[in-house]
Amino acid sequence: MNRLYQPLCRSSVTRMLSKIMFFRSLTIASFVSSVLVLGSTANVNAQSPQLNNTDIVNYSRALLRIEPERQQAFDKIKKIIGGDREIPKIVCSEPNSFKSLPSEARDVAVNYCNRSQQIVQSNGLSIDQFNNITLQLQNNEDLKRQIYNTLIRLQKVPNNQ
Repeated sequence: MNRLYQPLCRSSVTRMLSKIMFFRSLTIASFVSSVLVLGSTANVNAQSPQLNNTDIVNYSRALLRIEPERQQAFDKIKKIIGGDREIPKIVCSEPNSFKSLPSEARDVAVNYCNRSQQIVQSNGLSIDQFNNITLQLQNNEDLKRQIYNTLIRLQKVPNNQ
């Protein structure tokens, strides 16, 4: 009986982890679909260079590391400004988007933006490359699929993050 229980338990745990990874990927995918522009957009071209697999993996790794930081910053800002007030859209490359925040919340947003830039660069991308990929995702279903599949694959193998 013990032999039967372990495979069933593993199967159940595997299904649960798959669901968690799926929902985490959906959360990250929705994050990707909203524009996260970290730095200067002056060099983001209308003509986008072809992305290789390394760029896609680096971008996906950066997203997986940025998302928990984004959620933590969002929660801190929400706590600072009060749960009943709507948090304004914060765009790292637009300092004016921070102006409506109280100074403590502004500090959290600035720290998040700085940390996000470090994460992007530590994953082998420039800020312009990251922003370019983010902008491409808005209109490129094939790229969305590639990023989504890469996110799922990376989450299955924790050492790849």
